[in-house]
Amino acid sequence: MRGTRPKRRTTVLGSAGALVAATLIAGAVAAPSANASASTRHGQDSEARGVALAAARAAKAGIDWQDCPADWNLAKPIQCGYVTVPLDYAKPYGKQIKLAVDRIGNTGTKAERQGALIYNPGGPGGSGLRFPARVTAKNPVWANAAKAYDFVGFDPRGVGKSTPISCVDPQEFVKAPKMDPVPDSEADKLAQRKLAREYAEGCYERSGRMLPHMTTPNTARDLDVIRAALGEKKLNYLGVSYGTYLGAVYGTLFPGHVRRMVVDSVVNPSREKIWYQANLDQDVAFEGRWKDWQDWVAKNDATYHLGTTRAAVQAKWLQLRATAKKSPIGGVVGPAEVISFFQSAPYYDSSWAPVASVFSKYVAGDTQALVDAAAPDLSDTAGNAASENGNAVYTAVECTDAKWPTSWRRWDRDNTRLHRDHPFMTWANAWMNLPCATWPVKQRTPVDVRTGKGLPGVLIVQSERDAATPYEGAVELHKRFRGSRLITEKDAGSHGVTGLVNSCVNDRVDAYLLTGKLDGADVTCAPHATPKP
Repeated sequence: MRGTRPKRRTTVLGSAGALVAATLIAGAVAAPSANASASTRHGQDSEARGVALAAARAAKAGIDWQDCPADWNLAKPIQCGYVTVPLDYAKPYGKQIKLAVDRIGNTGTKAERQGALIYNPGGPGGSGLRFPARVTAKNPVWANAAKAYDFVGFDPRGVGKSTPISCVDPQEFVKAPKMDPVPDSEADKLAQRKLAREYAEGCYERSGRMLPHMTTPNTARDLDVIRAALGEKKLNYLGVSYGTYLGAVYGTLFPGHVRRMVVDSVVNPSREKIWYQANLDQDVAFEGRWKDWQDWVAKNDATYHLGTTRAAVQAKWLQLRATAKKSPIGGVVGPAEVISFFQSAPYYDSSWAPVASVFSKYVAGDTQALVDAAAPDLSDTAGNAASENGNAVYTAVECTDAKWPTSWRRWDRDNTRLHRDHPFMTWANAWMNLPCATWPVKQRTPVDVRTGKGLPGVLIVQSERDAATPYEGAVELHKRFRGSRLITEKDAGSHGVTGLVNSCVNDRVDAYLLTGKLDGADVTCAPHATPKP
């Protein structure tokens, strides 16, 4: 569910994190299983005691705010600091890790201030440290909220500046060209399976101590400790993409600690979806949004000259793919790199024109534009390390959060079937997630997301044709969080709606954050402006 812009990845490309769609689970919420084992309950109880203890310590210690280190690229008046949390909440006096946080104070008066608004951009594996820069950049969409709230970002455990994990040498990770994700033979599948197993083993070799604790519930506990360190009695939270699942788990574990919560582009929180089925559902939704982009390209043929119909644009895409397979463009851009670059178009409307422009130049004979856009930059060691770390965290959290099928026969059957009608992303997504089939640490049971005592009304925002987090996820969370309201951006599909200019959405997010007000019923908004060519 990567809510941040997808990065090039190991075996393939970035699936935005896992995501979600098809059949809805009947009924609002399942009751806790009557035969939940005593040991499971004991584990949860000790973790609950551990997080209460860690939060009390953090509240006492506070955060030693300083100017941010120069290499963090966060200019004054943004301040940075660390919050200490237990690696394992069941052992709160055991090994501690440090989480990087940053903030910018509210822009309004003291009287206008309503506390801190904490942000998570998704992933798993995305850094939230750029959030305060929305204030320094004077982003108009967030100007009203910034008057009332300190904007607080953080790197979740394992990410970036927060005890980062790694699964493979970053320079090796970005090397290209990689294998074509779409297999031609059983030998191709065997080779990809070997890569996935080696990747899982690499995660254990390089980051084994962290892996068992790289879970969404632990990140939610970290969020509660950060809340306490900030001196906040209750949490104000904005989560996008995977950040919505983090919010859903937080709201379930700490319902009485939530003040305001906005979740945008929602991961389906059903236990049956986390995470294997969620990724399969994502493949279906990506195909739909890929077609939306092709329709737009065809409509703008006067600009791009890629064909006047979706079929014509698709034919040129298949031709590009075949060319890259036969002989990687510039020696480095094969089918995997092409998919990785092009997938940002179904993710984000802001990528529609840039991707179409590169495609258009390529078809007109300028191959360099595609090489510049899609090939790795081996000189960008910091960027490559960030990409590798993001992928490591994505894999670690999804693989450890839930039990994945271990039978290759099932993976093969499900992805072969899906690929027939949804070829754009299916196999690429499968190989990216396959390390979870041979994951070397214990896999957990996902939290049963539900309304608990004290949970206020949550604001859910979702575009109807989102590829990375299909619409059904928002419907499912809406059912599970009683009193929530759902804003649907109709006939739209960009991932991450709250950052776009659409007054129907923006005004309601502002009203909720500033006054707690929710509409009396769910709301359907017209789409934001279609991208201009």
